[in-house]
Amino acid sequence: MIPVANPIPEPPDFDAGCRQPGKTWLQNNPTSPNFPTHWGKFLDDLATGFHERCGWWAMRIGDGAVDHHLSKLHHRHLAYEWSNYRYIAPTANSGKKNWDAAILDPFHIQPGWFEVQLPSMLLVPTPALPQNLEQMAAFTIKKLNLNGSKIRRNRIRWYQDYKIKGLPLRNLADFAPLIASAVQELLKQGRPLP
Repeated sequence: MIPVANPIPEPPDFDAGCRQPGKTWLQNNPTSPNFPTHWGKFLDDLATGFHERCGWWAMRIGDGAVDHHLSKLHHRHLAYEWSNYRYIAPTANSGKKNWDAAILDPFHIQPGWFEVQLPSMLLVPTPALPQNLEQMAAFTIKKLNLNGSKIRRNRIRWYQDYKIKGLPLRNLADFAPLIASAVQELLKQGRPLP
């Protein structure tokens, strides 16, 4: 997990294309769980705001989804609000479900709170993470399966693109910033890359 700039500028046509039709639908369907997905038209805008990186994976992904940070189940009134959207990998979204504020928000993450360890590719909190957020961080890592095999394979792939295929470090920093930070730390210490 890495910081994500907040706020991400709202697309100029978002109000007319999502918020207003969404509000109308909410007024006419106060209990229906079958929300029209007006937000889907703005997936590309959201991906751009997140630099095409999942807010929790902190890596560029090709198949992201719109996450309602505060779920539609518990916060219907935010279903069509741009400020409630996060760009997420579908597998992370499956784990997030309706945990809402129990999950760390990428908009609130600060630099240096998390790192990826080499060669294990495990995401771990650093001593910079405030102590009062340690349990929430552990819960987020577990519920979103941020150390599962799929995400670790993705981390390995980005690392191999750098180490074996010659991806420039500046590109690695853009595509997978936590991997790039781990590489830079080893290089700074003069240690060999695993």
